[in-house]
Amino acid sequence: MQLHVAPQVVPIAAAPLRDGGVLVDGGWIVAVGPAGELRQRAAAVTEHPGVLMPGLVNAHAHLQYGPSFADLAVGGMAFPDWIGQMMQRRMLMSDGGWRAEVAQSWELARASGTVAVADIVTNVVALDVDVPGVRYLESVAIASDGWPAERDRLDPVLAGHHDTGLSPHTLYTIGTAVLRGSIELARQNRRRLHPHLAETIDEDQFVRHGEGPFAAFDFAAELRGGAGNGRSPAEYLDSIGGLGTDVHVAHGTHLGEADRALLRSRGTAVALCTRSNAILEAGVPPIAALLREGGPIAVGTDSLASTPDLDLLAEARALVVAAAAQGYEESDLAARILHACTAGGAYAIGRPDLGVLATGASAALAHVTVDDPASADIVAEIMRTGRAEPVRAQADSIT
Repeated sequence: MQLHVAPQVVPIAAAPLRDGGVLVDGGWIVAVGPAGELRQRAAAVTEHPGVLMPGLVNAHAHLQYGPSFADLAVGGMAFPDWIGQMMQRRMLMSDGGWRAEVAQSWELARASGTVAVADIVTNVVALDVDVPGVRYLESVAIASDGWPAERDRLDPVLAGHHDTGLSPHTLYTIGTAVLRGSIELARQNRRRLHPHLAETIDEDQFVRHGEGPFAAFDFAAELRGGAGNGRSPAEYLDSIGGLGTDVHVAHGTHLGEADRALLRSRGTAVALCTRSNAILEAGVPPIAALLREGGPIAVGTDSLASTPDLDLLAEARALVVAAAAQGYEESDLAARILHACTAGGAYAIGRPDLGVLATGASAALAHVTVDDPASADIVAEIMRTGRAEPVRAQADSIT
């Protein structure tokens, strides 16, 4: 058995340990505790100078929109225009190009301590690149009459990839039949769902009233033609069975109090992507309210087309700043956000073996270098100065 020891160990599932250790065997954690007590059980010991903690779980990314799309993150475009640019750029990429984008994005994410990703895949060839976590096959830009053909595309992928979920993109880029069909197909196959929800105020306007910039799109014609649904996006998605513990939604930037209560009652996690929201001028998620109310939250980076990097700790720092600006003053802020980056992300993708250091959990460890490894508040220190990297011998074994 291999023992990993460090001046501080942050299990997430328990209080931090000084001079702690994580005993690993065959890719699984056997024990977590004081290093001195575990050394006699170890065949080999690896000393780490900083902090050991669970690897980070990125709860929302589009890895296929990798470095070649990074210029879109600095273009200053309005959100509808950005969507249009993304659709045009997609048409120019070859199969080999998509594979290269995913591989480069995953290496960037992994290098900064991420061990699993909720990765939305639009082009099936992106699945050729192994990425640990859950891959979600996306349906986008399809009207209701296109559902039979879309199901024909999805069925063989689900049959060939036992762990792939579905991502019906948004309420304004697919028809109602595609949305309903995707939800039903996922549950028939016991797969997870990961749509975007309430990312922009324009989405809310379109779903409620059938108006705004998204009314120009040709896909969700039922909402446009019927002058909207009269409900918020969260209420509308719930009305057709699209919420639940097998679902987590991306962004949630414009979730009202009733929406948050609804998601909380359904056990549906929200993957917060604050830096992407800022770049696309979509708004700031109600982070402080989500923390006070106790609904499940996770953290995502989104893609390099709308964020400066795939470093989840950098995303976490932006969340801390935003929550404080919204008036969250509790002393647990750093701990809550770090939990969202680890155990919260694991909950969102249905992988309770990730995100914690505990007996029986996956040995997907991260090593975090901090300015003060002896800090009395090591979680706050991680938030301030932490630079994460995978403990690769273990992280590379996670699927």
